Amino acid sequence: MSKRLKFFLTHLSISLLIALLVIGLVFFVWYPAPLAQAVGVTHIFLMLLAIDVVIGPVLGGGVYKECKKSLKFDLTVIILLQISALSYGVYSIEQGRPAWLVYNVDRFEVARKNEIIQDNIAKAFPKYQQPSWLKPQFVATEFAKDANQRSDDMFAEVLGGISIAQRPERYVELNKAKKQMQQRAQKLELLQLYNNKTDVEKILMKYPQATAFFPLKASAVDMTVLINKETTEIVEIVDLRPWH
Repeated sequence: MSKRLKFFLTHLSISLLIALLVIGLVFFVWYPAPLAQAVGVTHIFLMLLAIDVVIGPVLGGGVYKECKKSLKFDLTVIILLQISALSYGVYSIEQGRPAWLVYNVDRFEVARKNEIIQDNIAKAFPKYQQPSWLKPQFVATEFAKDANQRSDDMFAEVLGGISIAQRPERYVELNKAKKQMQQRAQKLELLQLYNNKTDVEKILMKYPQATAFFPLKASAVDMTVLINKETTEIVEIVDLRPWH
């Protein structure tokens, strides 16, 4: 085996190993299924990762000449560029990850890290001032008691597209919304209006403890949050449409 081919295969193997680790972090921690599809990150991320993994070893193999004086410099530049591109991609993915899954009135909303409004973050409870580095957490919103504040919230969402689900200072524990969740939860039978009946039945068979659902509003594809209505325990997020 030539040294060029050996270097290429070694470089490719290391790149693939790092790619697998990053995929595990992204799709099993930051964007657990089906949230990657819900926010539309899957195809973009895999494309960027594939380009980074392939181009680095190909360029390295292309410039590799054993007697070349600038070989170390050339390979160092290529590897640094590859690491920089991967780091930037991972950083961008991390910034756009779902930070909170927020119960708001009659649905859940995905609050991505880069969409969170930081203006009044100091007023938020300490545990809501910084999202977890791991999986997104479920929380609920607290409705304003003041009529003027409720009006401001409505105008901010209608005119500015800013939901109170993006405001951590309005977050409370999910169990504080238990009564409202029980009142607003929708019947599982309604899912058959928006999905193939067989698909619904197949998914619900996996979660017999689920007795109701809420829509999950996301940036790319809206999903369904299955709950147990009696306890309001979150059962699972599933790939079913919650509305037309």
